[in-house]
Amino acid sequence: MTEAAGESGKSTPFGVERDPRRAAAFSDAVIAIAITLFVLEIRPPQDSQDMLHGLAMLWPSYLSYVLTFMLIGQIWANHHVMFDHIRSVDRVVLLLNTVLLMDIAFLPFAAAVLAEAFSDRQGERTAVVFHGITFLVAAILFNAIWEYVRHNNRLLAATIDSAGARAISWRFRLALAWIASGTLVGAVLPALGIAVIAAFIPFYWLPIRGEIARAKRRRGQGRQA
Repeated sequence: MTEAAGESGKSTPFGVERDPRRAAAFSDAVIAIAITLFVLEIRPPQDSQDMLHGLAMLWPSYLSYVLTFMLIGQIWANHHVMFDHIRSVDRVVLLLNTVLLMDIAFLPFAAAVLAEAFSDRQGERTAVVFHGITFLVAAILFNAIWEYVRHNNRLLAATIDSAGARAISWRFRLALAWIASGTLVGAVLPALGIAVIAAFIPFYWLPIRGEIARAKRRRGQGRQA
């Protein structure tokens, strides 16, 4: 059941479901703003006499920029994967999604801390753990939203079957374990921790197997019709 906002002059009850498109559009806007703020954290060299050397010394900022930009790009892509299969949202989903967006908006600061630590060669372990925990919170929230909507098919659309839903769950849980592992490694060996988290990037741009199978079945049924 979907109820228009403000109908009968009363606030919408806690469990009433809404169209997820507004939540997805708002999320896209927040992510777009957050992801464009990263480049503002890269400051030009103060010494213009040896500009080439100064630009080269900004490598920690470049590393932090690329790593965080690509990771937040994955958040955006997987957010679409998730909301493509959500039929409607209630206030629990809206709350969890709002907290997720709050965490995403915090990522430019975490990226700046990481770049500053490696630039100064002080506090690298703390910076890697701080950066990793910020992404870990996002992974926790992804799992919370998805498991909530798929429990007893509470808010899932008919665009995905149980195998596809399990495939998405597996991917989100693996992300949680992967980022946690990189964060823990970074607490001891910062550079290796960053490498573990960076290895997460190419793997998580791969499509989810359950969705591909579902799409193939639909195309096959269409040809037979």
